[in-house]
Amino acid sequence: MNKKKSSFSGQLGFVLAAAGSAVGVGNLWRFPYLAAKDGGGLFLVIYLALVLTFGFTLLASDIAIGRRTKESAIGAYTQMSPKWKFLGVLTFLVPVLIMTYYAVIGGWVTKYAVVYLTGQTAAAAHDNYFTSFITSPVSPVLFALLFMGVTAFIVYNGVEGGIERVSRCMMPILLVLVVVIAGYSLTLHHVDESGQMRTGMDGLLYYITPHFEGLTFSRFLQILLDAISCSFP
Repeated sequence: MNKKKSSFSGQLGFVLAAAGSAVGVGNLWRFPYLAAKDGGGLFLVIYLALVLTFGFTLLASDIAIGRRTKESAIGAYTQMSPKWKFLGVLTFLVPVLIMTYYAVIGGWVTKYAVVYLTGQTAAAAHDNYFTSFITSPVSPVLFALLFMGVTAFIVYNGVEGGIERVSRCMMPILLVLVVVIAGYSLTLHHVDESGQMRTGMDGLLYYITPHFEGLTFSRFLQILLDAISCSFP
């Protein structure tokens, strides 16, 4: 008797899960830094060009292969052609390697979530708090394992009962948080060393305005590589 494969219950669940897998931590905390470093709107234009061309093509191809074969990465490429099995193996290994990085970052996020939920915000605001945490021989490992345990539990519950259910809850929360943080950042202001007032609106204008000052071919390649790193996490 063949066991029925787990699948998404509807399009909304699939879209939310796909968005959750595409929006990585780098899109939230690394993207603004790279945009400020790489010419503001110039970086944004290159990033959007990559997303709308290569990103869309890869996403559509991935979805088409999955819907056609209804197999895992390795099984899907093997079904299309036995010679392409190595592509499925690579597709499997890349997330495994990335997970080793995200386990550490996820441990950091879990740590700060616990800190804020337990009312230790004042201590977490100190400059040396993060350094003392990541240099501890035990605490980062424990929180990384906790993060991995929660992730494994979600995956163990299958596509509909695990991934889709969590995505339906967490992705709207993430969207609200991003909108609230973005709105709050526009109200910030800071006086730099020269005495000039910097506001959140100044940052927004820099973010959407392309800056070509000092642009050389090597710098363009660096901006392109930074945009690629954010486009295909």
